[in-house]
Amino acid sequence: MTCHPPRQPVCRFDDALWRDGWYRFAAHKPSPNFGPRPHHPEVDLVVLHSISLPPGQFGGPEVLQFFTNQLDWQAHPYFGQIEGVKVSAHFFIRRNGELWQFVSCDDRAWHAGVSSYRGRIDCNDDSIGIELEGLEGYAFDEAQYETLAALCPALMTRYPIAHFAGHEHIAPGRKADPGAGFDWAHFQKNAGLDSRYLPTSVVR
Repeated sequence: MTCHPPRQPVCRFDDALWRDGWYRFAAHKPSPNFGPRPHHPEVDLVVLHSISLPPGQFGGPEVLQFFTNQLDWQAHPYFGQIEGVKVSAHFFIRRNGELWQFVSCDDRAWHAGVSSYRGRIDCNDDSIGIELEGLEGYAFDEAQYETLAALCPALMTRYPIAHFAGHEHIAPGRKADPGAGFDWAHFQKNAGLDSRYLPTSVVR
């Protein structure tokens, strides 16, 4: 009888990057604001957003506090407008390129709201939300594009991503982020994406 050595487990590239939907190279800051995805969703959309709290102020802990339900509503007059709102995104990229993750990509984050894209409604069900620290209409920093360019191909190793869109594209008239300050051509080049992945309105 021939003895064969034990079969070694297959090591996939995405196994080195992901564990249960959590990205290895992000700081993990779990949010309670998430839920299960519908049965057998095809997670094929990445939605880009922008956020800063208070609007236009960068570098503080407020976005982290907001996404984890720890924001002091009395700390700034603007916070009264969003008091009690419970939202989250999968990722947040700070101005210096630092990457935070709030929700496993296997789960449904609360970032899109009322939305529709590529013939489907409720984009939270089958999308991954990435927030960029910024203000709609204003430019983003190079470090953010670099982090985004590393994250998006990593997402594509694990999920069948076929579309990248802004919040403005999935909720037109209701949302305008990330806005005109986001350089789609620069993002496309950095991430090595074919134009078919982008909204038709940004392809030149």
